[in-house]
Amino acid sequence: MLVNRGLYVGRFQPFHMGHLYAIKDVLTKVDEIVIVIGSAQYSHNLKNPFTAGERLTMIRHSLQEAAVDLDRVWIVPVPDMHLHMLWVSAVEGYTPKFNKLYSNEPLTCRLFIEAGYTVENINLFDRQTFASTFVREKMLKDENWTPLVSKSVADFINKIDGVNRLKDLARTDKI
Repeated sequence: MLVNRGLYVGRFQPFHMGHLYAIKDVLTKVDEIVIVIGSAQYSHNLKNPFTAGERLTMIRHSLQEAAVDLDRVWIVPVPDMHLHMLWVSAVEGYTPKFNKLYSNEPLTCRLFIEAGYTVENINLFDRQTFASTFVREKMLKDENWTPLVSKSVADFINKIDGVNRLKDLARTDKI
């Protein structure tokens, strides 16, 4: 029998408190959650400055810091397919079986509905403040971004010199 397992897809560039809130909320509705790190093949550009491995580390450390039971969590990097009709199949191939998608992204919801999945919207936590784009903008402007992420994520980004990476990328890319 299939475990009541939900799927949550994001790029997590970087993983912030809104993501943590969403995961904790989904975990009140399912036995397990599969967190898909989308666009896994991209890094080192303004929209995707962190590698899949770095994002996985951020997620895991943040969940540990928040005392989330990691026995209930799967974290799986999945590359973009760039062919909408194949993307759900690719996700299915990379992840353990799941029975419900949690997302607010219209295209993602549509693709999973058409593939026969139940889709439920995520309760968002202060979306204007807790958005990865906003966090990256604050980093670029030397504004205080650390309250938007867990302490473990801030420490990790500082350890890998993530802010300076982003600033270096800004010289050749656009956010």
